[in-house]
Amino acid sequence: MYEVEVKLAADHDAIRARLSEIGAESLETVTQHDTYYDAPHREFAETDEALRIRRVAHTDAAEHDDTGAVEDGHASPETLVTYKGPLVDADSKTRREHETGVDDDETMDAILRAVGFEPAAVVEKRRERFRLDEYTVTLDAVTDLGEYVEVETESTDIDGAREGAFELVRDLGLDPTDQIRTSYLGLLLGRAADE
Repeated sequence: MYEVEVKLAADHDAIRARLSEIGAESLETVTQHDTYYDAPHREFAETDEALRIRRVAHTDAAEHDDTGAVEDGHASPETLVTYKGPLVDADSKTRREHETGVDDDETMDAILRAVGFEPAAVVEKRRERFRLDEYTVTLDAVTDLGEYVEVETESTDIDGAREGAFELVRDLGLDPTDQIRTSYLGLLLGRAADE
């Protein structure tokens, strides 16, 4: 299975309005704190791989008591460990991805450090997710980078999934040829190098 993704810089207000027009379902809003690690045995920047611990807070979660009243609160934070392989498609951000949940982010960090992986950078963002057919559309507000939209799905049919993503991008009023194949981590590191 591959994660087939197209990412572009985009104004969220315009995309949100268009998503409403075409009947996309609003799913959730979350904040994510991603810590990326360097490997002791190879340069991930050269191999185009990534290993991260993602801490997710569900910012729009509210709990209801048995009378239906909303109580102040958020869903429990979630922690995921993700490995992303190199890009496998010249026309999109398609790659193999392996991800699993962990109970304790601090212990996972300690394990990675104990076997030689060192934190390299942190990416923070607020994400609004929408669903349209088999595609997830995500509006990302990335700290120090700006606003982006990602259109993605999981599939074994890379070409078909990519073309469907391109069609949805066009439906959102964007041009697929403007896509950005660099990760947020890469964009942040590139920006830091330019400063």
